[in-house]
Amino acid sequence: MNDTNEYDVIVIGAGPTGENVADRTSAAGLSTAIVEAHLVGGECSYWACIPSKALLRPSAALGAARAVGGAKEAVRGPLDVAAVLARRDAFVSDWHDDGQVSWLESAGIDLIRGHGRLDGPRRVTVEASDGSVRQLTARHAVAVAPGSAAKLPGLPGVAEARPWTSREATAAKAAPGRLAVVGGGVVGAEMAAAWAALGSEVTLLMRGERLLPRMEPFAGELVAEGLAERGVTIRPGTSVTALARPGGSGPVTVSLDDGGRIEADEVLFATGRRPLTDDLGLGSVGLEPGSWLEVDDALRVRGVPDGWLYCVGDANGRALLTHQGKYQARVAGAVIAARATGEPVDGTAWGPHAATADSAAVTQVVFTEPEVASVGLTAAEAERAGRRTRVVDYELGNVAGASLFADGYRGRARMVVDLDRGHLLGVTFAGPQAGELLHAATIAVAGEVPVDRLWHAVPAFPTVSEVWLRLLETFRG
Repeated sequence: MNDTNEYDVIVIGAGPTGENVADRTSAAGLSTAIVEAHLVGGECSYWACIPSKALLRPSAALGAARAVGGAKEAVRGPLDVAAVLARRDAFVSDWHDDGQVSWLESAGIDLIRGHGRLDGPRRVTVEASDGSVRQLTARHAVAVAPGSAAKLPGLPGVAEARPWTSREATAAKAAPGRLAVVGGGVVGAEMAAAWAALGSEVTLLMRGERLLPRMEPFAGELVAEGLAERGVTIRPGTSVTALARPGGSGPVTVSLDDGGRIEADEVLFATGRRPLTDDLGLGSVGLEPGSWLEVDDALRVRGVPDGWLYCVGDANGRALLTHQGKYQARVAGAVIAARATGEPVDGTAWGPHAATADSAAVTQVVFTEPEVASVGLTAAEAERAGRRTRVVDYELGNVAGASLFADGYRGRARMVVDLDRGHLLGVTFAGPQAGELLHAATIAVAGEVPVDRLWHAVPAFPTVSEVWLRLLETFRG
């Protein structure tokens, strides 16, 4: 690491988004420093995407084997919980970041350990764990990628009850006997599935009437059926009013708005996220601490003169997904490099210097059983946007490749077609391994491929992807 305190680019936050910005600017020949107070690799690597999928995958693999005649007869016994948790620990490198640090070094990026705060235009103050302070200056740009954290409600008894957030849920060393999950979104559904498969008695409480409320209704319905089949008790239309855990240990009593109570060994709140911008020094550049940072399509923070401050990832509120944050980082890195070296900045929708996929073609996979995979708009979102559409559904189990893939394969596919422009606005799949179908849909949506042209993209037989042919046939009538 250099002893200099002046760099072309300073990045605050060494999660996946911050790493990608730093990688792009360093590769462009700009001296780059990245500031991180915790583990290099961030939330995704240690407490979110990676460990949660490591917990979910063994159950999915076992379920897939049990869904095929000839294979299911060879499957004996439940999951080995200790082996599942050990595999999870290996994927998160036992919560050590040596490998990630080595990658930064190989990319020529300086790592500065400590808490980074803005301290006026193009200045960053870093406070190390020993209390020492270092003042950094950026010649061209500062990019902040602080991420987000779980948002806990201000309910009576929350502090003493010490509820789980997604961090505790993905890092737990043992399966709780009884787990109450509060929230019917992606985290709630995935963690209910994971811990039920590992032996916990799971109750899922949600205020709404269906799971995954931001996705197509059939997706939530199929996931609810899958959870119920695995022993999860789902209580829709239910709100938590208080928690009680006397002395901070032992079981938790969860009070509900209908006057009832349930008891659990742990309670997981999966009820939203907040940006980690309260201690980022935003006041020094005229912004509100704790706020979501509004950015333009080049990821420059609005309201900051001269366009030197960028924000990528969760904290800008555009799409709170790791892969979308990394996409933003690639765009921001390209913009910073172009502006610093005097290259033309192409801000068109298809150019490298504008983020559009994080609004028009957002992709997401929910790794429950069944999986749910979606890109673009739902039918309801398209209607609210004033689009004239046609919605086309097809039962995935009727595709030859699906019936070969698993006995009794259940699932559904939906495409939302813009009738005026002749291309797809959104696609959703729900079914076993549905996530592997998604990228073809993403290309169709992001590329605005005409439906007539999709007719000539012939899926191989017999694969689950043949659903594309069936969807197009249904659309043509």
